Amino acid sequence: MKSKAMVLKAFNKPLEMMEFEIPVLEAGQILIKIEVAGVCGSDIHMWKGEDPRTPLPLILGHEGIGKVADIAGSKTYLNGGKVELGDLILWNRGVSCHKCYYCSILKEPSLCENRKVYGINISCSLPPYLNGCYSEYIILSPSTDIFKVNEDIDPAILAAASCSGATAAHAFDMVKINSGDNVVVQGPGPLGMFAVAFAKDLGASNIIVIGGSKERLKLCKTFGANHVLDRHNLTLEQRKEFVMGVTGGRGADIVIEAVGIKGTAEEGIKLLRMGGTYLSTGYAQPAGIEKIDFYKDIVRKNIKVQGVWVSDASHTYKAMNLVLKNKEAFGKMITHRFSLENANEAIKVMNSKEALKAVLV
Repeated sequence: MKSKAMVLKAFNKPLEMMEFEIPVLEAGQILIKIEVAGVCGSDIHMWKGEDPRTPLPLILGHEGIGKVADIAGSKTYLNGGKVELGDLILWNRGVSCHKCYYCSILKEPSLCENRKVYGINISCSLPPYLNGCYSEYIILSPSTDIFKVNEDIDPAILAAASCSGATAAHAFDMVKINSGDNVVVQGPGPLGMFAVAFAKDLGASNIIVIGGSKERLKLCKTFGANHVLDRHNLTLEQRKEFVMGVTGGRGADIVIEAVGIKGTAEEGIKLLRMGGTYLSTGYAQPAGIEKIDFYKDIVRKNIKVQGVWVSDASHTYKAMNLVLKNKEAFGKMITHRFSLENANEAIKVMNSKEALKAVLV
């Protein structure tokens, strides 16, 4: 039995279709027939060679949802129940070792020194070879955290839950939202939309989104944004004036960076009230140096600046449940669908930002 997969062999070059022999499963491994693979903004950075973690050759794709095609042994889901053939499942994209200092002492598996991520840092030259989601099949290791999807839904709406959704969930694990809080989200992409949805779900009263796409900003209102600011029509100072105006002159309680572009943090920190919290979720690869006046903007304001690196199984679970509560809204996030063979077209429309979210079906 064989599996087709789209492989990144050289940076900035088209992905190549290859066939892989599906090996006999080892104990605890699960063979998944991919239903949908999400095309993430991080995939574009890896395709360009901007992510230092990228080994070649690589089957891209760390966002996946699929059905159990085979299993070696007996396994159970983290959300309960025994794994059966034909089950629709979602999995945590990262596999932590559960043995290092960060896993065992700090209980922070997202910081695991030995963390492996499907479609990001596991080459397809390494057994079991089917290590990414731009493929007909993927083989999940025995240590992979898995969840059964108990609803009959379009699987495409869940693709981003294991990446953008889980990262946003991780951010909100680090801060408490109070009724009446003002939240600013920088970036109206999938990560920003998950941030809006989580902020709304957790009780934020006023959510402001800053971005440069009218269509994406409009969609943010579907997720619960109260105000949207087009950075092409408003200057930095005008955006700050607006935020101050709707927060009684104080500034936002929480600002969430969800774009990963140089200069974003410089603006966002200035939008915080005294004692506020800045959550940075979007810098998944190097983007340059931010210029911050630590006395004026951090120390004197007594603010917290929190980096948010990837996620763990609990965050994937929270994101999955958030999507299932808001199926219609998250369905609107999927703007382009392609076959596996047309993965290069998906890369193209994501790179040009023509697509908000593209998936391979």
